[in-house]
Amino acid sequence: MRVLITGAGGQLGRALAAAAPALAQVRSLTRAQLDIADAGAVRSVCAAFAPELVINAAAYTRVDDAEDAPEDAARANSIGPAVLAEACRAASAWLLHVSTDFVFDGRQGRPYDTQAEPNPLSVYGRTKLAGEAAILRELPGSAAVVRASWLYSADSGFAARMLALMRTRPQLRVVSDQVGAPTHAAGLAGTLWALGTRRAAGLWHWCDSGVASWYDFAVAIAEEALRLKLLAAVPPIVPIGTADYPTRAARPSYSVLDKRATESLLGAAAPHWRTALRATLAPLAPLADGGAGR
Repeated sequence: MRVLITGAGGQLGRALAAAAPALAQVRSLTRAQLDIADAGAVRSVCAAFAPELVINAAAYTRVDDAEDAPEDAARANSIGPAVLAEACRAASAWLLHVSTDFVFDGRQGRPYDTQAEPNPLSVYGRTKLAGEAAILRELPGSAAVVRASWLYSADSGFAARMLALMRTRPQLRVVSDQVGAPTHAAGLAGTLWALGTRRAAGLWHWCDSGVASWYDFAVAIAEEALRLKLLAAVPPIVPIGTADYPTRAARPSYSVLDKRATESLLGAAAPHWRTALRATLAPLAPLADGGAGR
């Protein structure tokens, strides 16, 4: 199977390449190598490589910056997916696209299933929702959109930022009234490959199991960092409210995704986010003899 991965330079793109099945012929392209909103470039790549599956991991994910750069966010999150969908239709390729929990407003108070009504609060959320709609409209029955939440890896996302701050700050203040489900990039990558190989069309949700606030997540990162000896000590972590940490983009206060349909389809349950966090950080641990980290 020939598979094109877009957005290959990001944390999810790297995880997808690492998790690729042995028999897959993969071509991974970064933003610098392929602007997915450039219709001519996308058609050229599809004509030359003839992918059977396209996994779109390209996105504008700087949530606050998007408020000041809506055109840039729309180009990556709305226009680009529409261009990919058109190219996939012309090439008879299947499209697998990644979206976000930020399409919801957080007011529901219970896990969002795929039938829940979106109501994004930010430019980022609105542009991602528009990208979903373009794909599902252009490729009915020949594409899947997978919403995921709070994506992180050992070297990117919230966990990496917290580890860096724990090494330099005397104290951390972390929001405790926004609740979601941290999701490790390697796990999402495996789920995407499973959905892509099954040609499971439509809208799907995926996240790790359990729920957490950003504060809970930060505390867990600190505990794992100490256990794995990534840090000799960690600074105090103080819970604060959203009002105490104003940002340009509004964020949902609750954005847990109901992933039961995806788990049923794949016949596998998502790991608890705390278990996934430990597995994600473990490769960073120093060697037992005191040598450099792996």
